[in-house]
Amino acid sequence: MILYPAIDLKDGQCVRLLRGDMAQATVFGDDPAAQAKSFREAGCAWLHLVDLNGAFEGHPVNAAAVEEILDAVDIPVQLGGGIRDMETIEMWLSKGLARVILGTAAVENPGLVREAASAFPGQVAIGLDARAGKVATRGWAEATVLNVTDLAESFEDAGVAAIIYTDIDRDGAMEGPNVAATAALARATQIPVIASGGVSSLDDLVALSETGVIAGAISGRALYDGAIELGTALSTLNCRAT
Repeated sequence: MILYPAIDLKDGQCVRLLRGDMAQATVFGDDPAAQAKSFREAGCAWLHLVDLNGAFEGHPVNAAAVEEILDAVDIPVQLGGGIRDMETIEMWLSKGLARVILGTAAVENPGLVREAASAFPGQVAIGLDARAGKVATRGWAEATVLNVTDLAESFEDAGVAAIIYTDIDRDGAMEGPNVAATAALARATQIPVIASGGVSSLDDLVALSETGVIAGAISGRALYDGAIELGTALSTLNCRAT
């Protein structure tokens, strides 16, 4: 299972939100590129970025910070937030992103997901963010009646590289991930599932890994707070980059 350290970007800074609330942002640093280099030097094989402002505004906002990160590291980077048309997808991939994540677009414009996944094989993921099993969009601000599993299954034949599944009520709360729901989703689809939200300890990572069906896990606050020692986690999961 791959560990994806998260760098969430708000106004050019590294932050973590509590349950997706932009008003409850904790700033962890004002140099995202330096943070990315630190994660890389620890042995991380991937990075997970979110343009939080972009997720709410519907277009890239923290582009400068993302580009500085891409210049600073030599490992694959995935990005979500404000990516809702082919022009933006093409722009980001041309700048060196390994993978774009479509969240709101997966609900509101599934045709875009299919078009992008066909045009850029292996480089398009979908972000399914949910409260109580129902998908939320537009920076988690808008609820839908869509079931997460049903939406995931609708993309089975689209060539999507991965699903990033976030339990919003766990995100940033340091209360542990929803292992059961994430594993259930992973078993219901052939698309690799990456867990996000609530990872707060090495035990949480081990529990996700031991399901045998979850392809990756994203962690942010626990790494910044020191609740998870990154080197130990990478060694435990046997996913340290060379």
